[in-house]
Amino acid sequence: MASRTAVHWGRRGSFLLVALVAVTATPGVTSTAAAQGTLPRTADGRPDFQGNWTNSTLTPLQREEGRGPVYSRQEVAEIEQGTQECPPNPGTVACGRRSGSGSTNEARLSGNEYNEVYWERGTQIARINGEPRTSLITRPANGRLPMRTPQAQRQIQTAGDFRRQFGQYDHPELRPLAERCILFGSPLGPPVLPVGAYNSNYVIVQTADHVILQSEMVHDFRIIRIGEPEPMPRHVRPYFGNSWGRWEGDVLFVETTNISPDQSVGGAPLSEDAKVMERFSLVDAETILYEFTVNDPATFTEPWGGQIPISRLHAELYEYACHEGNYSLPAVLSGGRYEEGLAEKN
Repeated sequence: MASRTAVHWGRRGSFLLVALVAVTATPGVTSTAAAQGTLPRTADGRPDFQGNWTNSTLTPLQREEGRGPVYSRQEVAEIEQGTQECPPNPGTVACGRRSGSGSTNEARLSGNEYNEVYWERGTQIARINGEPRTSLITRPANGRLPMRTPQAQRQIQTAGDFRRQFGQYDHPELRPLAERCILFGSPLGPPVLPVGAYNSNYVIVQTADHVILQSEMVHDFRIIRIGEPEPMPRHVRPYFGNSWGRWEGDVLFVETTNISPDQSVGGAPLSEDAKVMERFSLVDAETILYEFTVNDPATFTEPWGGQIPISRLHAELYEYACHEGNYSLPAVLSGGRYEEGLAEKN
């Protein structure tokens, strides 16, 4: 409920729906623009990542079981054509039946489901090296998240058992982080993953010793310091972790540790020893190739990672006013108290 409210306050408007630019650069290989020295650069000569960007895409994080790593031309055409049948117009209700329920948008306008015009999933499949990818995950080779370790499964079970002793609406801390306007998915990471629903957009600010990522979703900031890492105590685990970057030629490598246990990555909280490695490569003035690896032997049975194209967004980003317009959180809590009162009377 709260996220629905946040959409109305935080969305820039469906006229800013953007297509994901096809990426044709081979990972690890310098693009033609870079080879010719035509990349935009900062005053200190580094590739200039500054500006507005988006990683919205129709490619899912995980690959369907049994599917290969690349879509066929026909599959790409069918998937991408489906997004073009719904014009990005807030007043349009002619492109319903997308929720799987069979209901039209007209019916859903008065119900509790999102209307199609609120989504911003992207309009194209992610392409890397000219290949339309079936998943953003490329490691393991099956394009799927690895199994969780027995230790991680026990921790999840223990946390679930603890929560089940409380009522669902007993107090705000039991509500999801997104509903509380704290975190929404993993837009800033690490790893930096598309939100999937809407607002997979970013502002990057860069200086000689810092790179700062701002997510449009819940207006969070992630600060990446450039230089020799300064470790944090193991028990200090802030949201987005402790990120340090280094330049190797024109590629920015980032290592992050101390990620908050409240921040789910791949559907599970990471351990104290987890590390996330990231690689930002400016392919050209319009495209960043983003690569990542999650290494946490205590949580996953093997490292996993992938590649995501990030495209320049030629549009403005506005404030995502989440709590400022979020009347749903107090509403659901007061509703819980009302139900408790009815139960006591009966």
